[in-house]
Amino acid sequence: MLSWPAARDLAACAARPPAPADLPLSRALGCRLAAPLRALVAVPGVDVAAMDGYAVAGAPPWRLTGRVLAGGVPYEGALRAGEAVEIATGAPVPQGAESVLPYERASGTGWVSGEIETGRHVRRRGEDIAQGAVVLGAGTVVTPVVAGLAAALGHDLLTVRPRPSVAVLVTGDEVVDRGLPGPGRVRDAIGPFLPGLIDWAGGLLASHDRLPDGAEPLRAALSSLKQDVVVVCGASSRGPADHLRGVLAGLGAEVLVDGVAVRPGHPQVLARLPGGTLVVGLPGNPFAALAAAVTLLVPVLRGARGAEVRRERGALAGAVRVHERDTRLVPVVRSGRGVVPVGHDGPGSLWGAALAEALAVVPPGWSGEHVELIELPPGG
Repeated sequence: MLSWPAARDLAACAARPPAPADLPLSRALGCRLAAPLRALVAVPGVDVAAMDGYAVAGAPPWRLTGRVLAGGVPYEGALRAGEAVEIATGAPVPQGAESVLPYERASGTGWVSGEIETGRHVRRRGEDIAQGAVVLGAGTVVTPVVAGLAAALGHDLLTVRPRPSVAVLVTGDEVVDRGLPGPGRVRDAIGPFLPGLIDWAGGLLASHDRLPDGAEPLRAALSSLKQDVVVVCGASSRGPADHLRGVLAGLGAEVLVDGVAVRPGHPQVLARLPGGTLVVGLPGNPFAALAAAVTLLVPVLRGARGAEVRRERGALAGAVRVHERDTRLVPVVRSGRGVVPVGHDGPGSLWGAALAEALAVVPPGWSGEHVELIELPPGG
């Protein structure tokens, strides 16, 4: 078995970033720019009014000669000295206009008077962003604000590295996905947390299917799926119903991680199929599956996006069981005296993890030093 730190580091380096693609702005959200973002147009595109009022030329008083609205018909011709047009914020300033006089500083009807500063309240073409300017570098995450900026700069598509696509396979004849489980059955607690975890880690859930026990259904699914990552829930241990390792061997997969020295979650697997798809095998117990997911799946997805691993350490305040050989992942909450274990951390229950703000990484033989904290997906 690999040590927990070695397994996580290996997973972070295992993914191959998806090839760049041109995506619509809405689909580019959460992706990283694969090329610098340039302004296709100047902002503003023409000289425009920065206030509601009057565009004026020369010295007062000014004779009103028309009106210009944002999105309306531009003023024909040029203003001459002593002329003004009523103008709305964002409307193109007529040629010859020297400044805009706001309504609140103007007086008169038909003829307008007021004090002005030359060039005041006029936004010149390209004043904010020049056409052709690079505004964001490659690698920038496309947030909603970045998408809005790109639209303002004339973009309908963005060249990005897409989020890695993920397929989820939940195995087990005993697993049911709705209602009260009957004798010998259990509700699926892993499938419901994976979509949110995948999205939070930067992946894009492409499919979510259930499979019966057996090598053949698993082999058929892994042979047909073309996603960047396939997550197999269950079948990763070494019992009579655990077929993942045998199926991977039959498909010619390269096994990168075959078990991790961590509790819970040691029977986890990371392998690469001949076509490049990464397979992450999670144990069937819910908290063990979560522990394996933050060990292998989250680093794989973040590594594929080039995201840096966020590191946090803290003092562990409270009694914990320390293992002599294995790392332990312990649900904790933050407090004024450090992080405190919440308990309820058996491999078959998510209770402790649901109460927790993070998982404390307690190394083998821990003797009281500060521990690393693994963040968990936040609430809404």
